[in-house]
Amino acid sequence: MKLDSTIAAVVTGGASGLGEATARALAAHGARVAIFDLDAVRGEALAGELGGVFCQADVRCDEQVDAAFAKARAVHGQERILVNCAGTSSVAKTAGRDKASGEAKHFPLDAFDRVIQVNLVGTFRCIAKAAAGMLSLAPMADGERGVVVNTASVAAQDGQAGQAAYAASKAAIVGMTLPIARDLMNEGIRVNTIMPGLFDTPLLNGLPQHVHAALSASVPFPKRLGAPPEYAELVALMVTNGYFNGESVRLDGAIRMAAR
Repeated sequence: MKLDSTIAAVVTGGASGLGEATARALAAHGARVAIFDLDAVRGEALAGELGGVFCQADVRCDEQVDAAFAKARAVHGQERILVNCAGTSSVAKTAGRDKASGEAKHFPLDAFDRVIQVNLVGTFRCIAKAAAGMLSLAPMADGERGVVVNTASVAAQDGQAGQAAYAASKAAIVGMTLPIARDLMNEGIRVNTIMPGLFDTPLLNGLPQHVHAALSASVPFPKRLGAPPEYAELVALMVTNGYFNGESVRLDGAIRMAAR
């Protein structure tokens, strides 16, 4: 698919981090970008800068996601690109002992469910609604109607201690990529997933300098954190290379995460 001003795109989690970099990259190629996010301040500012539209939405909520797609389509028309970057995490061991009291406790199930609902169900919700909209479009010259790019994580394959919920949600995104691509193959909609490693996002920027340096040093090569524009470059490749379909690709500097 050629990226130009005829193409409308939706980026969930687009107000910061990997989503922001993706929104910027797509807009730089001329696409009309809609940003779905909970952060209205950052989202409105970025949309204004890019000449796009901001749609506040919690990807766990059907009504909010429906309203966001309706708003984006009213401004830009039906999207041909969906990039799912919205996500969250919660760190806790499956079971363990309280350090102070010695009392046994387990991973809070509401926290586990929240991670699954945001990362996995939220991603699928947006794919299903975007794909249904794409079916209304006439195919392009190459038979293509749209492209979906999802965000998993290297934790999908080598999750660390305390990451049961996060790793499960991201592994499930990888697991559903090929079946969804097969579901949509006769409609000209391609589906791919990126598994980023350690990236220099606002979450890691908040860590102490020595922790940041240690994380950078743990990457085999290059010995640094990934830059969000590098993630966005892979998104653009997955969009523009028409033979890229049904794949889940690590983008991680060859890191393999240790147990903890």
